[in-house]
Amino acid sequence: MGLYKKLFKQTAIYGLATVLPRMFSFLLVPLYTNLLPKDDYGNLSITFAWIIFFNVILAYGMETAFFRFYSNEEDKQAVVETSMISIFWTTICFLFLALLFRTTLADWSGIDSQYITYAIWILALDALVIIPFSKLRALQKPMVYALIKIGNVLVNLVLSVLFLLYFPILVKENPEGFVSSLFIDNFEVGYIFLANIIASLLTFVVLSPDYVFLKWKFDFNLWKKMMRYGLPILVAGIAFAINEQFDKILLEQLLPKSIGKAEVGVYSACYKLGLFMVLYRTAYTLGIEPFFFSHASDKNATHTYAMVTKYFVIFGSFIMLTVIVFADLFKFLMIRDSSYWVAMKVVPLIILANFCLGIYTNLSVWYKLIDKTYIGAYISIAGAIITLVLNYLLIPSMSYYGSAIATLAAYGSMMAISYFLGNKYYPIPYDLKKIGGYLGLSIGFSILSFYYFRENYFVGIALLSLFLYFLYRNEKEMLTSILNRKK
Repeated sequence: MGLYKKLFKQTAIYGLATVLPRMFSFLLVPLYTNLLPKDDYGNLSITFAWIIFFNVILAYGMETAFFRFYSNEEDKQAVVETSMISIFWTTICFLFLALLFRTTLADWSGIDSQYITYAIWILALDALVIIPFSKLRALQKPMVYALIKIGNVLVNLVLSVLFLLYFPILVKENPEGFVSSLFIDNFEVGYIFLANIIASLLTFVVLSPDYVFLKWKFDFNLWKKMMRYGLPILVAGIAFAINEQFDKILLEQLLPKSIGKAEVGVYSACYKLGLFMVLYRTAYTLGIEPFFFSHASDKNATHTYAMVTKYFVIFGSFIMLTVIVFADLFKFLMIRDSSYWVAMKVVPLIILANFCLGIYTNLSVWYKLIDKTYIGAYISIAGAIITLVLNYLLIPSMSYYGSAIATLAAYGSMMAISYFLGNKYYPIPYDLKKIGGYLGLSIGFSILSFYYFRENYFVGIALLSLFLYFLYRNEKEMLTSILNRKK
């Protein structure tokens, strides 16, 4: 159990670094949905969807390549310097070209050029800290990583509240004051971007010593090997970004202009209720990737991976059922404006889709360990094709519900494909009976709770209790061992 305790400890700390920032962001959702009309919130969601898409391009698989080569290469400093120099110069080139053609980008995307400029700076600053953050993870410094991540979002939260809530109050109380000279009326979306830029800039300043003390020695041969490893990850990342974000972009494009952005707004707001599963999946992924690589040479590696996957499904199934049972309570906390609630029916699909993505993350370890990352690219491309095709087919008739179905279909298909290919190239003895049992029971109880006994919390809590009883009966030995801290 020693390995699992170490994994649990690191995942808990990385989870803190993920959960607290996302919880701070959680607080921004009611703020945004209260102040912004659905059209503006939809426009904001579309812009951030593009930011996430270009985040993947600016990383071009170098983060995963860094972990792979940092684990294997004797000269670890060469890996750090080569990857940092590569990211630095590609980011500088992007910044120059994007600012030069920002008007063209604005015309093409239909987004205000001022917001495009803000997005470019956010992208550049975030790209420059990719390797410094990866270095902290590789050196197993999760606490430092957590503090910086939390600080970033805390700054964003404080500035957003200051700009959107307190500045208007101060201006109203003292129209001739200093704040009035800085305040811009009807600039809410701009202030949201400005808060993000300042937070990203401060994060870069904190991590800038990694650049200041860099010797700037570039190993071209090592870089070529890292690029060969990382480029398939880039393709997979682009496909993943399509799966994750293009539903919002396509909603705006495929629906009539009179309702497109408003539909994106309500869909994006209710999509946020899948946050708890996203938090669990993201925190776990941050801890598991270095863990997988560091234990790849162990004699019982495949059994370790199988056990870790089972634990992931156990806790994920419980989280999914809990969130779906209490979804209508969470909506009061996150989305105060009831006009956004019309999209609540997508919540179970989005939560299950993110759970499938988390399981896929576990199953995908095999192609990373045997250096066949191109297979991961093919799987992600298959998911992206499903996403694009189903969105084009379903959005005109089903709007955002069609997008939610497409997301679930894409991630579910990726999960299944990875499992079957993994059995061929790198067999892992998964406990399919228990994994399937927990997942199936959680899905069945979630359907009963949300679609047949919605907001009937007596039934919902009874289903949760029954699931916990089933879990205890089947995993009593494991749970007792963890509680007693026995190895």
